Amino acid sequence: MSAVSTAKSPDVLGLPRGRPLTAADLERMPDDGHRYELIDGTLIVTPAPRIRHQDVVGGVHLALRAAVPSHLKVLLAPTDVVLADDTVLQPDLLVAPRDAFTERNLPTAPLLAVEILSPSTRSIDLILKRDRLARAGCRHYWVVDPDVPEVQAWTLDGDAYRETGHATGDDTLALEEPFAVTLTPSALLDD
Repeated sequence: MSAVSTAKSPDVLGLPRGRPLTAADLERMPDDGHRYELIDGTLIVTPAPRIRHQDVVGGVHLALRAAVPSHLKVLLAPTDVVLADDTVLQPDLLVAPRDAFTERNLPTAPLLAVEILSPSTRSIDLILKRDRLARAGCRHYWVVDPDVPEVQAWTLDGDAYRETGHATGDDTLALEEPFAVTLTPSALLDD
C-alpha cells in the first residue's frame, strides 16, 4: 500500500473537496487502523506498521525513557503534534517539555521527533516530515531504519537540519543533545 492512500475517495471519508484540509477535518477521520496525518493541508494515510517497526519503536522508547530528564516527556504514536491548522503529524516517538502538552495533543513542535522507517513511509519521513518539522522549529529529528539497521540524527541549524550522528549495525551512537543518550541500532531490534 502506498503512503498516500487513494483507496477511499473524499466523498466516502466525508472530506471537503477543492480546499486544503484542516485539523478539524482530520478529527472526523474514522478509527480504522490507519494513521491519518496532514502536511500543509494534504492528507497522508498510512497502514498499520509491521511488527519489526513496532519492535524498534519499543527499543527506542526504552532508551529514551531511561535517558530523558524529568522535565521532559516521551510519548509514542499516535500523539498529534499540531504545527498549524493544516499540519498535524504523529511522529513514532516524540519528546517535549511536560508542560507543553494539552489533554489532547502537543500544540507546538517537539524538542525531538523520531521516525522509524517502513516501506510505505520512507519518503514521507525522510523528505516531507523532516522538512515540515524543520520549518516548525523542531530542534532534533532522528530516523531509524530497522532494515539496515541504522540511526541517523539531525539537529536544526538555522532553518535546515545538519547531521549530528550516524550509526549502523553494532556501532554505538552517543548523543549529547537534546540529552545524553546512547543507541546501538542492532540492539533496538527484538530479534
